[in-house]
Amino acid sequence: MLVIRRRVGESILIGGDIELQITDISANRVKIGIVAPRSVLILRKEIQLAAEQNVAASESVTLETVAELLTQFRH
Repeated sequence: MLVIRRRVGESILIGGDIELQITDISANRVKIGIVAPRSVLILRKEIQLAAEQNVAASESVTLETVAELLTQFRH
């Protein structure tokens, strides 16, 4: 992991087309502006992890489980 110190208004370049700009720093938060091509997907890590967990959970459901749940709702 590369650790770089930056001040408000300073930037970090990734490759030739992605720029991370520090827009604000407070006691326990940093605001980062990201300039990147529209083709680059940008997600917060916790969103990506939640999506992966949702996919894993949906893949573990069987038709038998769904049928059992349906019978419970019908009563």
